[in-house]
Amino acid sequence: MDEAVADFLRHLALEKNASAHTVKSYREDLMQAVAFFRSRTGGSDLKPAQVTSRMLRAYLAWLHEQGYAKATIARRIAAVRSWCRFLCRQGVLEANPADGLRGPRQDKKLPLFLAVAELARLLETPPATTPLGLRDRAILETLYSAGLRVSELTGLDLDDIDLDSGMITVRGKGKRERLAPIGRPALQAVRAWLEVRPTLLVGRRHPPAALFLNKNGTRLTSRSVGRLLQKYLAQADVDSRASPHTLRHSFATHLLDRGADIRSVQELLGHRSLATTQIYTHVTTNRLRDSYHKAHPRA
Repeated sequence: MDEAVADFLRHLALEKNASAHTVKSYREDLMQAVAFFRSRTGGSDLKPAQVTSRMLRAYLAWLHEQGYAKATIARRIAAVRSWCRFLCRQGVLEANPADGLRGPRQDKKLPLFLAVAELARLLETPPATTPLGLRDRAILETLYSAGLRVSELTGLDLDDIDLDSGMITVRGKGKRERLAPIGRPALQAVRAWLEVRPTLLVGRRHPPAALFLNKNGTRLTSRSVGRLLQKYLAQADVDSRASPHTLRHSFATHLLDRGADIRSVQELLGHRSLATTQIYTHVTTNRLRDSYHKAHPRA
């Protein structure tokens, strides 16, 4: 059983180009499922072929009993389904026991986004008088200007940004690359940061290629970006629920509000499926409906 999980994780990493974070998530989800299967059969030598549809339904029921959120249950069931499909393709399983297994129907939640005025206030909050303040301005401007995921931002190298053309090379999910434009304010902020960036590298023989560095002169992490954003949200008196991904949501919502077509927004976000991008049309539609009901005399 452990070997079957390990083979699947290698497949994800080597053939599907899944990120280390994705592989880690699949490993945790599948090991929980395997532990459940073993607890029900009482044997550590459980074989994949012994996993039945009934066992999978019992696992789904157990997840509900444990009080997991619907999104968590859906993710863990999706991991098991993907694993079973892989085992069928490899000939380990003759029939797929996960056929017909469905996770809970999830409530559709509209993404949180910030108003243009709120974003302007947030982007102006980092001080322009210190190296780290200039770095933080460049980080927030780039996140919003290009609609980046935080992992895409922290993965940027110096060679990925072309200041003359205003384009950056972004490595998204599955290591897929795309070109993304960034606006004039973001370019100015990045230029200002690059001027002071060497101050964090004093005494280092081999300076890192990363565009954004922490105070120790090494690549900034996604967690650090989240922490610095929370600090500036408080200072700017902006919704504390916001995360780095909120700036990406705001990017997409503002583009659609101003007439951008959804296919262009899909490409800019790096979404593989248009269905993923369509959540933002619900946001703009709801806002239009609210404006109509507030303004129309016979609404």
